[in-house]
Amino acid sequence: MSTLGGYNKKHKVTVVGSGNWGSAIAKIVAENAKEHPEIFEEMVQMWVYEEELMVPTTSKHYDPGSKFSTQPHKLTRLINHFHENVKYLPGIALPGNLIANPSLEESVHDSTILIFNLPHQFIGGLCDQMKGHILPYARGISCIKGVSVDSHDVRLFSESIGDKLEIYCGALSGANIANEVAQEKFSETTIAYDPPPMDSRNPSRNPTPKAGTPHGHTPSSSQLDLTAINEHKDAKGKTSKVKLTVPPPDLAPTDHNLLKTLFYRPYFHVQVVSDVAGVSLGGALKNIVAIATGFVAGMGWGDNAKAAVMRVGLLEMVKFGKMFFSTSVRTETFTEESAGVADLITSCSGGRNYRCAKMSVERNISIHEVEKEELNGQMLQGLSTAEDVYGFLKARGKEDEFPLLVGTYSEYLDPNGCVDTAELTNGGTGILQGERRVQDLPDMMAPK
Repeated sequence: MSTLGGYNKKHKVTVVGSGNWGSAIAKIVAENAKEHPEIFEEMVQMWVYEEELMVPTTSKHYDPGSKFSTQPHKLTRLINHFHENVKYLPGIALPGNLIANPSLEESVHDSTILIFNLPHQFIGGLCDQMKGHILPYARGISCIKGVSVDSHDVRLFSESIGDKLEIYCGALSGANIANEVAQEKFSETTIAYDPPPMDSRNPSRNPTPKAGTPHGHTPSSSQLDLTAINEHKDAKGKTSKVKLTVPPPDLAPTDHNLLKTLFYRPYFHVQVVSDVAGVSLGGALKNIVAIATGFVAGMGWGDNAKAAVMRVGLLEMVKFGKMFFSTSVRTETFTEESAGVADLITSCSGGRNYRCAKMSVERNISIHEVEKEELNGQMLQGLSTAEDVYGFLKARGKEDEFPLLVGTYSEYLDPNGCVDTAELTNGGTGILQGERRVQDLPDMMAPK
């Protein structure tokens, strides 16, 4: 068996989720698994929520004489036959070593690296289903953008997964439009992974430094308190309730170098950091800023105004992270990484939240009407995030410190989430709290 630095056990990789973005990420990791047989098993599993369909008439695989085009077949069979997700990522060839599997339990069996890429509302149920079927020392990466927010707390999806499965889980986020990544158009991403101390307990391991963390590095085995080897800190600096299992010594450590090897492609550049909270918050808060930018664009105020909103929005994103995740969030995550400023720019230039907010003003209809007309049943994440963040900040009396994040919800949306453009343009009141209009936005953002 091939070895890497003395490790003779290979990592097995599973992608949990097979939608548009899930299939694009599965393509990347399958390509890299095949190119690095000294580290990874060649075959990569992709769990697929099973459904039946025929090959669409618009597909290059459509053949009126083929049973695949005239009779419904399992989606997994179509993916494995054509090496293409004909429903969720049509037109993109998938590697032959990527196996679509309808059984969640089978797909995660013996996997050492689990990559989660599915709608956040399914996290809890799927994790419950996976319990007892995964390796106790598996490690995870969540590609699910955003965070869970209510009036009581802000929770990272990666930590929700980790708590459920009793494993450590990092996060991947960035300016990543799935179709562009799948088409191998150049882009960047950020992976946030703070290697647990027990992953560096073996003296032969060479863990990745944790640049920018309070201690500045990953502790070596000689520095660790071996009585607490299975403990680790969460993103708020508290000792996690999860007691991690130490990986076997013959398995290469899941560190920054290994993750870069697994995800990096010539068309998909990867920067690995340790700030899981910052990367996760960037993927959530930028959607609120995108809505505000869309409103400004709909008012016809031009590029200068949009740039001003993005600048203030970025500052408030940093402030939010520093205020509520003070022990781990780094300013540089927002100002230098793809998961921060780059994702913000993309979202405020043509993302769904921006486009729907802009159209709601231009068409003089509610943003929910635009959502129904334009998104084919999908939901705008920015609306729920804006409401949740508003409630979280209000419960702490912090509304005045985040005028843009709070104002986007409280001043521009009525209780049904509608933009009343007649009120906005005519200078009337009646919007949720009835105190301000879009025209007041410059005053809201002015330094106090």
